[in-house]
Amino acid sequence: MINPSNEPAKPKKIITIIPSGRLIESIPDTQPESDQRDSTSEPENSSIFQAIGVIAGTVDLKAKPHPTISIENRDYVLHHAPQKKLIFDFLKKQIRNSGSDYVRLMVYPRVIHFPPRDKPHVIGFQVLGFDNGSKSGLFADYQDFEFRFTGLWQFIPACQTPCISVFRNFTAERLDYIKQTETSRKVRFMKASHIPLLWKDAIVPPFRFNPLLPKEERGKPSFVEIKAKFLPHRNVFAFESLLGLPQEKPPKFLKASKDDKLAAFKEKKANIAASKGNKPKPKPQTKPVKKAQPKTQTKPVQPPNSPTPNTIPVKE
Repeated sequence: MINPSNEPAKPKKIITIIPSGRLIESIPDTQPESDQRDSTSEPENSSIFQAIGVIAGTVDLKAKPHPTISIENRDYVLHHAPQKKLIFDFLKKQIRNSGSDYVRLMVYPRVIHFPPRDKPHVIGFQVLGFDNGSKSGLFADYQDFEFRFTGLWQFIPACQTPCISVFRNFTAERLDYIKQTETSRKVRFMKASHIPLLWKDAIVPPFRFNPLLPKEERGKPSFVEIKAKFLPHRNVFAFESLLGLPQEKPPKFLKASKDDKLAAFKEKKANIAASKGNKPKPKPQTKPVKKAQPKTQTKPVQPPNSPTPNTIPVKE
């Protein structure tokens, strides 16, 4: 598409989330003119993969092995990002200052699926920030349990409910990182989040992979942008409204190859076997041997041959 104004594209805003829940917007310096794209080239997709929202409940920071939040009498595990290890310390201080352990949290959903399709998934949340009472930023825009999901609308083998698959957004820095890191860490870094979603009368059907169809007839999943609601009583999310029209072509993202996944699996399996091999084997417990007791043979009591005093022999 030709830009009629012939103006250079504006730099994208970068949003930084801090523990208080406020969003700080900053505009990076523009790139050198030689690195900028030609204004006559087709603009890039401004959408990104994202799953973020607000939950509220009673937080237990002393729960083991991870802190939890209680929502409608159900406990959900809380996690923190590797670079946000102090988030729970800030949250603890907020609870102490407010005198209440009922908190609104800004979170990423974390969903774990298990190989059997009929086995229920497990939902947890990664904490990004908390509402300190100012109700600014995302806390002002979203009600409790509202989420923004942007991703691929499809079925996955491990879940009976269709999911929105949120992949790692592509950047040149991330590409350099995965080229230099080891396979297992690379696969873990590019792992997608598959969020189960109830969407009745969806504007586009969820994609279902069918290996029996010819490659040109299989189709591809649509990229959707929606607002959803978390339903604790059903342990799933439900569609609320569209935030944009579905797109056939998603934004650029990172995805681990099948070869890398297989190599990472073999590496993990080998590490588990090695760790088991290094553990000292328990000594076999031997039962004490009992000394054999000499057997005493008792002769059967024979009836007396002689007549008893009360019997009289009878002559034939």
